[in-house]
Amino acid sequence: MDDSAPATWTTVIDGELVEVPATIDGIRAVLPEADRAAFEAEVRRTPAQDLHRVLARRSLPAEAAREDDAIVARLQAGDFTGCVPQDGDEHHTGVA
Repeated sequence: MDDSAPATWTTVIDGELVEVPATIDGIRAVLPEADRAAFEAEVRRTPAQDLHRVLARRSLPAEAAREDDAIVARLQAGDFTGCVPQDGDEHHTGVA
């Protein structure tokens, strides 16, 4: 294992596998200068059990938020293509 490699998370954005930083320093480094103070303040006031959520959200590039917004808009419009019902009831309209 190479300890000099930066820690990363892997996610999928727009169908592509993407690595994002997985440390506070790594996330801070990719943020625009104007967002760094707000990030540091948010990290300082976040309870430890919730810190992973803040780091995950802040590590994602803007493309991830745009993709999420598009998915929410599609669902709000009633298009549930690709959705898997959590209750196991396959007859929901639009579920494929």
